[in-house]
Formats: sequence, structure tokens, C-alpha cells
Amino acid sequence: MNQNAIKNVRIIELVKQKLSFSKLKFKYFTKEHYAVTVLRKKDRWEIKLVLEALPKPTEKQFEGGLFQDFVNEPRVFAAELEDKEVGWIELGFQKWNNRMRIWELLVEEGFRREGMGTLLVDHAIKLSKERKTRMLVVETQSCNILAVNFYLKNGFELIGFDIAAYSNEDIERKEVRLEFALKIKGNLRSKSGFPAFRASEN
Repeated sequence: MNQNAIKNVRIIELVKQKLSFSKLKFKYFTKEHYAVTVLRKKDRWEIKLVLEALPKPTEKQFEGGLFQDFVNEPRVFAAELEDKEVGWIELGFQKWNNRMRIWELLVEEGFRREGMGTLLVDHAIKLSKERKTRMLVVETQSCNILAVNFYLKNGFELIGFDIAAYSNEDIERKEVRLEFALKIKGNLRSKSGFPAFRASEN
């Protein structure tokens, strides 16, 4: 993609009733993962995430749905270039703890590493500020190194993980759910009155 083309991208909101598709197809290659180790000691827990090579390069494929019932107040946006949608992001508002969640984020292969994903995330940050949420959160996997690096580059930090999100053998399968977040300045408490550090989530 021409470097100047990114200037011509428009972010448009999509409406469920007019959507011509409901699934996003994800695919990526990876040759590394963050190995997760959780050790219980007598007086402490020791947790490590160490970047390691996979036994062999692996291709990951899966589908993501848009406007699914479990997403609260879903909003879907597309990055449009020359009347063609080349990237998508779905956001949902978590009222009880005043956070915005990125549920889906996908840029078509031919348009990656050109700033398209950053445009979509910047739009999510803008909406988070307008909604006065305290944090923008997103899930990715310990083997999706491209996604991990992307979120870190855009100011997100690791806030937690779940070693049994996808199966009972996520650590062994080398695919652990990681949670990243970007704090929205000035909004430190949830609107429900619970402190911002409360750990449980609907």
C-alpha cells in the first residue's frame, strides 16, 4: 500500500441490520510464544512469561463474530479505503467497571503494517475518552506475538492472563489468554462505585 494512502482512509460505523457478513476470518503465522509458568511456593506465587521458540512455525486460523449477544453495547467500525473495507474493529462497553473492550480487530493481509490497525485503535481510544471510560482492554494469545507487539507499541500493558480460557491444557498447548489494557487518563474509578483494581469481570 502506498504510504500516502493511509491519509485517505475513512473510519465508518457499521450497522448490524445492514451488515453483509457476520464473521471475520483471522489467520496468522507464529514461530514464538510466551511460555507461562505458575509456581506456588509456601509464602508466594512465582509467575513468569518468557519468550521462547515454538517447536515449529505454526499457522493459526479462527473466526470472530460481530454483534454477538454477549457483547454489551456493541459498536463496529471499518477502515475504508477507496470505497473498500480493509479493516474492522468491534468495541463493547462494560458498564459495571467502566471499561471499553476491543472484541475484534482485523486488518486484511495486504494492508497490514501500514498503520491501519493503529488508526482503528486510535479511534477506539477517542471513543473511550468521549465515553469517559477508565480503560481500554483487549484479549490476545501468548502465541500471537505480532498482536502482542502491536498492542505494546500502541501503549497497552499486560494486566493479566488466564491459563484455562480455551482449554484445560492452555499452557501445554502454548496458547494462553493474555489481557492488555491502556489506561484512559483522568478516569480512575468505575461508575458503579467499585475501585478500579477490582479483579472480577462479567
